[in-house]
Amino acid sequence: MIARILLELGPWSWWVLGLVLLAAELVLPGVFLVWIGFAALATGSLSLLLWDTAFWVWEIQVVVFALHSVFAVLIGRRFVSSSVESDEPLLNKRGESLVGRTAVLEQPIAEGRGRVRLDDTTWSVEGPDLPVGTRVRIVASSGRNLTVERA
Repeated sequence: MIARILLELGPWSWWVLGLVLLAAELVLPGVFLVWIGFAALATGSLSLLLWDTAFWVWEIQVVVFALHSVFAVLIGRRFVSSSVESDEPLLNKRGESLVGRTAVLEQPIAEGRGRVRLDDTTWSVEGPDLPVGTRVRIVASSGRNLTVERA
C-alpha cells in the first residue's frame, strides 16, 4: 500500500512527508521535527530534479534524506541554542550562584586556603589569610573553589 502511494505521488511524496513533519511540530513540544521536515523538503526538491534518472532509486533517496536530516539537525541546534536565553542562567552553576553571598569562615584561611559553610555544604575558599569566624564575601567561583574577601 505504501509503495503504491509512493509510486503514485512520485517525487511529491517527500514534500508530503515534509509538510506532515512540519505540521506535527506544531502539535508536539520541542523544536526537532521541523529540521527533519526541512530535510524531507530538501530531498523532495532533489527528487523533482532527479526523478527520471536511473540512479535515483528509493535506497538512494533514503540515504540522501538521512544525510539531509543529520545536517539539518546539527545546523538547527546551533541556530536555536545560540538564540535561546534561560530564565534561570545559574540553574546548574551552583558555585557561580553563590557569588555575592556572605559566610563565616569555618576554618581559617592560611596560605591562601580555607573553608566556609554555606547552607548544607562546606566549600574550599581562596583569599587573604583570615582567622576563623571572620565574615567573608564570595567574589568569584572557579569549579569547586570560591574566592573570598573580607566582608
